Amino acid sequence: MRFAGSMVQSSVPSSALRRVARSRRVLAGFAWAALCFAGLGAGTVQAQTFASLPSPQIGAEPQGAARPIAAWVTFCQSYAAECAVDRSEPARITLTPAVWAAIVSVNRRVNKSVEPKTDMEHLHVADRWDLAEDGIGDCEDFQLLKRHLLAEAGLSRRAMRMTVVIDEKGEGHAVLTLITDRGDLVLDNKTNAIVPWHKTGYVFIKRESQDATAWVSLGGVTSPVTTANR
Repeated sequence: MRFAGSMVQSSVPSSALRRVARSRRVLAGFAWAALCFAGLGAGTVQAQTFASLPSPQIGAEPQGAARPIAAWVTFCQSYAAECAVDRSEPARITLTPAVWAAIVSVNRRVNKSVEPKTDMEHLHVADRWDLAEDGIGDCEDFQLLKRHLLAEAGLSRRAMRMTVVIDEKGEGHAVLTLITDRGDLVLDNKTNAIVPWHKTGYVFIKRESQDATAWVSLGGVTSPVTTANR
């Protein structure tokens, strides 16, 4: 799902051009978020106050090792930097108005810019994790792209963990957990709302470890084999 090249010829189907345009909009959103994080997004960031930040919550407690999703293992072979754990990075994100504005912006822009399709519909495979480079993806691709953009903007990758849950349909689903000084917050492609993990209505199964390229259990009894839904 990588771009074949930087030149787009007139013979390229219009659908492909639309996908490229969507990816460019995502990158434009990232640039704006980076400005927010740096404290340079004058109008929006200056309007933010600490009262707009989430109230402090209790974070989820890891409960031992867990087996990773098979598609994540394959993803890490191709995108090693996205899976690497740097223990010198902060284990928690300190939420400030500027950081919160960047998180909200990236979450909304990725949710809007990526076209949701299951891997079976899109690639004819059961489950594949990537960064939605062609502008199409399912749940984990949304979250991986969000983390990539937020890490590029300066947030600690170690404090942003891919997480597997059972959703409201009883299906495997992937979200991004931000481990912050105000508790664990969840970014989801099903909603633009960013809420504490225990208010999502999901059953939390496992997430990436903060200490190694591995996974830890969050206490959920049943672990899905894949997260291949929208």
